[in-house]
Amino acid sequence: MKSDDYFMHAALAEARLALDEEEVPIGAVVVHEDRIIGRGHNQRETLNDPTAHAEMIAITAAAAQLQSWRLEGCTLYVTLEPCAMCAGAIVQARVDRLVFGATDPKAGACVSLYQITSDSRLNHRIVPTSGVLREECAELLQQFFVKQRAMGKK
Repeated sequence: MKSDDYFMHAALAEARLALDEEEVPIGAVVVHEDRIIGRGHNQRETLNDPTAHAEMIAITAAAAQLQSWRLEGCTLYVTLEPCAMCAGAIVQARVDRLVFGATDPKAGACVSLYQITSDSRLNHRIVPTSGVLREECAELLQQFFVKQRAMGKK
C-alpha cells in the first residue's frame, strides 16, 4: 500500500503543472484502491472559470472513471486546504478521506476558517488529515506569490 507522502507527491506534480501554466500552483489527485483515478490542477485563468480549482477537476475526472458521482472508497489528496466551494463538493461527492498539505488561513474551509467537511449537521463527514508534505506545498505557493507581487500582480 502506497503512503500519503507518495500520493501527495503526485498532487505536487499537478501543482507544478499549474505553475508552468502561470496558475496558482495547487494540485490534487483522487485515489481509489491504491490507484490514482483523477488528477487536477488549478486552471481558473486558463479556462476563465472560477470553479476550475484542482479539487473540482480531480473530482470530476474520478467520477467519470468510476462512472458514479459517489466517490465512496476514495481519498482526495490536495496541496492546499480546500476552500468552501471545494469542501462542499468533497462532501457532496461522498469522498471517504481528505488529505492536504498546507493550511489556508485566508480561505480554508476544512480546519482554518470553517470546518465544512466535518460539520455534524451535514449528511456526510470527513475528518481531514492535514500537514502532509506541508513545507513543500507551502513553499511552492509562497514562491509563486513572491514572483507575482514582484511583477505587480495578485
